Amino acid sequence: MIAYLNHALYGWYPYLCLTVFILGSIIRFDREQYTWKTGSSQMLRQRQMRIGSNFFHIGILVIFFGHLVGLLTPIQVFDALGISHGFKQMMAIVIGGLAGLMCLVGILILLHRRLFDPRIRANSSFGDTAILVILFVQLVLGLLTIFVSLGHLDGHEMTKFMSWAQGVLTLQTDAWKHVQDVNPLFKLHLLLGMTIFLLFPFTRLVHAWSAPIWYLGRKGYQVVRTRRNLQAAR
Repeated sequence: MIAYLNHALYGWYPYLCLTVFILGSIIRFDREQYTWKTGSSQMLRQRQMRIGSNFFHIGILVIFFGHLVGLLTPIQVFDALGISHGFKQMMAIVIGGLAGLMCLVGILILLHRRLFDPRIRANSSFGDTAILVILFVQLVLGLLTIFVSLGHLDGHEMTKFMSWAQGVLTLQTDAWKHVQDVNPLFKLHLLLGMTIFLLFPFTRLVHAWSAPIWYLGRKGYQVVRTRRNLQAAR
């Protein structure tokens, strides 16, 4: 039974999540472009928004690209560059830990606004709050895995996750075996991470596909009037 669950959750479930993630995003963009937005609440209350959003986005970007490079770069590349598994493990702990703490501060601020500001709460959907809570839980799980990783500073455990992730993407049917005996905290972290990809097309997270990188080089600025300015204009 345990082997069957591991096979289902870490062998088949990743493909379900990736399929829904890709096809769901395409279908939503094609059929519901007016919902393809962040749904920002900045105009309702700017206090806390700037620091919370900046901390969250910087932290989450470092974590995302850290996972992307760390999991999908072939082990042979690190070996060729002379980067030992232990050194890579320490980099993941230090950089991931700092980014995780930054992201944690940001998401706590954003959650506080969503839950305790009556105006923002009234204009927030269930999905807006739920996805923040899910990201918060995933972030806490990730930070907790650091304490487990401190007991495996040789980096051997990390190679299991690399082999699993690369095995899934290369359609290896036995990829799930790489993570079948890892710590339960890691398994929960992986499972919830895949579930976030599954939920991605149905939440405000889709705006990540439209990251306005070109804003960094634009010459003009977006003008947003406050309520006081609008009343004075009348």
